[in-house]
Amino acid sequence: MPSRSPAPQSPPLLAIQAVGKDYTATVLDGVNVELFAGEVLALTGENGAGKSTLSKILCGLEQPTRGGMALAGQAYAPTSRRDAERHGVRMVMQELGLVPTLTVAENLLMGRLPHRLGWLQRDVLHAAARAQLAKIGLDTIDPATPVSQLGIGQQQMVEIARNLQDDTRILVLDEPTAMLTPRETNYLFEQIAHLTARGVAIIYVSHRLEELRRIADRVAVLRDGRLVDVRPMAGMSEDDLVQRMVGRVVSDLDHRPRRPVGPVVMSADNLGRGTAVQDVSLELRAGEIFGIAGLVGSGRTELVRLLFGADRADRGSVTLHPDFEQKQALPPDGQAQAAIHKIANTPNPATAAPRTWQRGFASPLQAIAAGVGLVTEDRKSQGLLLSQPIRINATLSDLSAVSRGGWLQRGLESRLVQGFIRTLRVRCHGPEQPVGQLSGGNQQKVVFARWLHREGRVLLLDEPTRGVDVGARAELYGELDRMAAEGRALLMVSSDLRELMAMADRIGVMSAGRLVAVFERGEWSEQSLLAAAFSEPGGRTSTTPSTPSPVTA
Repeated sequence: MPSRSPAPQSPPLLAIQAVGKDYTATVLDGVNVELFAGEVLALTGENGAGKSTLSKILCGLEQPTRGGMALAGQAYAPTSRRDAERHGVRMVMQELGLVPTLTVAENLLMGRLPHRLGWLQRDVLHAAARAQLAKIGLDTIDPATPVSQLGIGQQQMVEIARNLQDDTRILVLDEPTAMLTPRETNYLFEQIAHLTARGVAIIYVSHRLEELRRIADRVAVLRDGRLVDVRPMAGMSEDDLVQRMVGRVVSDLDHRPRRPVGPVVMSADNLGRGTAVQDVSLELRAGEIFGIAGLVGSGRTELVRLLFGADRADRGSVTLHPDFEQKQALPPDGQAQAAIHKIANTPNPATAAPRTWQRGFASPLQAIAAGVGLVTEDRKSQGLLLSQPIRINATLSDLSAVSRGGWLQRGLESRLVQGFIRTLRVRCHGPEQPVGQLSGGNQQKVVFARWLHREGRVLLLDEPTRGVDVGARAELYGELDRMAAEGRALLMVSSDLRELMAMADRIGVMSAGRLVAVFERGEWSEQSLLAAAFSEPGGRTSTTPSTPSPVTA
């Protein structure tokens, strides 16, 4: 996409003037920035820097504490999302706003459903929905499908399609590609090019720096609620962006040599459920990261849910191989952080025989008891108790470790969680802060803390760095490296091929519910991974879909 920097004499379409926002603390302070018609302005910064708050103020979801805005030279102060949309300002939020009980078509045309004499014209509705879906490359989705039956990646695409309206003047995209693969991302970028050619201004919030360099005309960097830099994107390197975001040099995608791996810890044999997952067999080894790639709808998340018992397979089996005794001594008071990094891998003769579960685990509780953990792709609806404090969310996976005689030891629990907060650099007010008040990246760190607290043998990670900034991502990568070095077996699903190619020892590719290829480190390229993903028709919804249920441990 060529640069389209606005001419200096062009008046701004939007002017944000000294905007600030206070909650219990200041999250935005004196932000001044202008947006011009037909440009893409990248908005970036660390988690908690204020990006989402600024976007919500622009779209009427939050009210500023001070400062103001002007749209096309007129005072602009939206009081609600609908008010902002009446002015032509729309937002695709990182956390989806779809109604799961309605169909795809009903979500796409909500508020403007075609009707005649009070009766819904479903043929007109579905035709309009298909045209809207085609804009974003979703020709394979039936408009009559309930949204609850779609994977979260497909829901993200529907949310984007819903906001591609003809009356849009400003479109805010908050982490729009976090769950998308290169094909879907390309469709989105084509639509952005069409919109900007019509004079629509785009605010593009993302932590994927390669995308920002590809699509943006200018970049605005927030740090700790303040605007630290606005400059043209042309000529700016990823290292320059990172240093402006975090104030230090971060290398988050170093190429790693293949790790030494141990014996098979967990295996699946012909595991399947309807057509969503079709007879998948794989092995996870101690000390390795096994990556899973594939297009949206290829069965990646469905496979992870079967391995964790969140959905029940209708065929196949899951086996845990000779167990290891995990020895973790709780340290004395004041040394709780030392418990984070303790695990000993000593063969346990009492459990030396493999154990097999036909059709997989019956429930997530059974999987957790067997030593399997899951970082879900949708942390808000399936991974966290948002109204509860960090302390409860972080220790929920193993309350026995912070209990004595059946009584919870609040002091021990708080000290242990303080250690997690320091280790993972969670930006918060303390262990008692509700998780719902944290930024997305810091929420993700709390999910990681839960599985640091319970030292299982297998950790399944579904889009673990979704919505996480480059600095925090580097810290999470370090934790994954540490877990692998301790002998855990990790399975990591990611839509970011660069991430998988940097982190994984092997990469399996899903297509149409099948594991169609497995590459060893050194054998793959981005082209070969994409070719495998396209090797069979993919991207279709399962014919036996199920509504995902919460899998909070």
